[in-house]
Amino acid sequence: MKTTKTNAMRLLDGAGVAYETSSYSTEGDVGALHTAEVLGIPPELIYKTLVLEDGQGGHYVAVVPADAELDLKKTATHFGVKHVQLINWRTLREVTGYIRGGCSPLGMKKLFPTVIEETAILLDKFYVSAGLRGLQIVVNPQDLAPVVSAGFADIVQ
Repeated sequence: MKTTKTNAMRLLDGAGVAYETSSYSTEGDVGALHTAEVLGIPPELIYKTLVLEDGQGGHYVAVVPADAELDLKKTATHFGVKHVQLINWRTLREVTGYIRGGCSPLGMKKLFPTVIEETAILLDKFYVSAGLRGLQIVVNPQDLAPVVSAGFADIVQ
């Protein structure tokens, strides 16, 4: 069966980055912890993509482990803004082109400033959304980072 390429996959292909895909059933739950459970992998290998706003029209992306909580203050400091908050899920598609549970750090409508939790540097591979619910990209974090112009920083509590 042929897998349809998502914009996220096309970006990695264009950058010459090696990756694999992994699909799973969402069965009503679209959260990162559910994804880890269904795939049978530790939650620290599944990274969720969180889109943030600063209240001044700026948008940012944070990529953190499924079992971690984003520290908004550390993240705002990293981006050099006063504060950030999670974007309202109702406007997620309008801003990024993605829906909740299928938001990838790759292939958004615009390339927003992006940060990946620094512990990802220690991993050979991690899972991020491929841009569709039920489909993950498995990739080396250090290979993914330059494709989205991301840095690594301590952004979790």
